[in-house]
Amino acid sequence: MKKMNETQLKELEQDLDTIRDQVIADLGERDARYIRRIVRLHRSLEVGGRVLMPFGFIPPVFIAATAALGISKIIENMEIGHNVMHGQYDWMNDTSLHSQTYEWDTVCTGDSWRRTHNYEHHTYTNIIGKDRDYGYALLRLSDDDKWKPAHSLQFINYVLLSVFFQWGVGLHELESERIRRREISVREKIPFLKDFFRKGGRQAFKDYVFFPLVTFPVAPVVLAGNVGANLIRNLWSSTVIFCGHFTQDAETFSEEECEGESKGHWYLRQLTGSSNFTGGKWMHVMSGHLSYQVEHHIFPDLPAHRYPEISEQVQAVCKKHGIPYNTGTFARQYSTVLKRVLGYSLPDRMRNRMLPEFSSAGAQS
Repeated sequence: MKKMNETQLKELEQDLDTIRDQVIADLGERDARYIRRIVRLHRSLEVGGRVLMPFGFIPPVFIAATAALGISKIIENMEIGHNVMHGQYDWMNDTSLHSQTYEWDTVCTGDSWRRTHNYEHHTYTNIIGKDRDYGYALLRLSDDDKWKPAHSLQFINYVLLSVFFQWGVGLHELESERIRRREISVREKIPFLKDFFRKGGRQAFKDYVFFPLVTFPVAPVVLAGNVGANLIRNLWSSTVIFCGHFTQDAETFSEEECEGESKGHWYLRQLTGSSNFTGGKWMHVMSGHLSYQVEHHIFPDLPAHRYPEISEQVQAVCKKHGIPYNTGTFARQYSTVLKRVLGYSLPDRMRNRMLPEFSSAGAQS
């Protein structure tokens, strides 16, 4: 991470606070119309997908229905649920769009997400030992974890995490790695597990029992379509999130260098620990505007559809202070994610030889 003195950090803080204050002062009807339009789009796609699904014995209809339902889940999770639960629309005083009451269409409960993501991840972004989202306690992504033979198979874990992403996120608060180390007991997690099974059971019943049953003559078709829609959502959302945090240029940090950090230092850590990817308007909508992960991490409670508007200002601040602004095409960023996952599955000497960009000397940690 770039070294800056307190005076420089204070100036960085003031520059970014100015951008934030400008957006807050301009919030209003345009933002309310936007999120309500996105909610209508999500609902229309879901209803369309559910209505078409029983006719899925016709292959083109099956593809259209599965795609519509999958896209509706993506939009609800990424552009609505994730952003609403960050408090981006609390100022509207609309209980259906309030951060503390919103419950989204996925296995993870809203309360668990607010604890593990909004607080833990956004407070301790990429701090090894504090941010459990970095690798999800399943992946070795830096030299901070000593290589073990089991890491050789971690790409399998990566694929499984991607395929079953909503279940992995739902179980994240279990802290299974701490249970394995006997730091905590399963008994301590019983209240969480009750909530997890209650919410997960409702989600599984809705998609895999209720809707197939009400269309019984074509239940296998509907079941297959619902499985496909959830798979589409899981693969896309996991890939977007990984591209925001696990790229080659996303830095990691030690607890020592972040101890007692100022707001300016927190801003610096968010800027250097996050990654963007480029794309068109609908790429940004489908990613919940997490294609602007840098902007999201410095301003998590600003409406995400504003990130494209302030991106040039953020880049100008980075240039002024000599801070790298990590962005690239989706393909480039995702390729570096895959290289990181594969690279750190190898013994260190082999990784240093085969992937020098992730060598002990060249990697940022």
